[in-house]
Amino acid sequence: MLPLGLLTAAQGHPMLVELKNGETLNGHLVTCDNFMNLILREVVQTSPEGDRFFRLPEVYIRGNNIKYLRVPEEIVEIVKEQQQNQPQGRRGGHGRDGDRGRGRGRGGGGGRGGRGRGRGGPN
Repeated sequence: MLPLGLLTAAQGHPMLVELKNGETLNGHLVTCDNFMNLILREVVQTSPEGDRFFRLPEVYIRGNNIKYLRVPEEIVEIVKEQQQNQPQGRRGGHGRDGDRGRGRGRGGGGGRGGRGRGRGGPN
């Protein structure tokens, strides 16, 4: 089970986020992206010592600050069920991916500058 799949399924549900600085945030997940950046609504923020609490309408959390996520067990069960119902075709694994891994090929001059560009010089 991939974390991003779990997060997308958890949208609209309550969750707990612990940050690397020790703060915890409890709220409803609005959205997440591929960098695991989150937006939570109706948030209760707790200080690292656990002695101060703040109520916030909405919070943006940068993904690289997240230490721990807790989602409801029902969401985990839903995602497990969805993965079992998916066809087992080409999920993950190794092997050929179309034309990937087939060398540089001929011509095209793609990539960074192409052949013979050197340093500077006329375009």
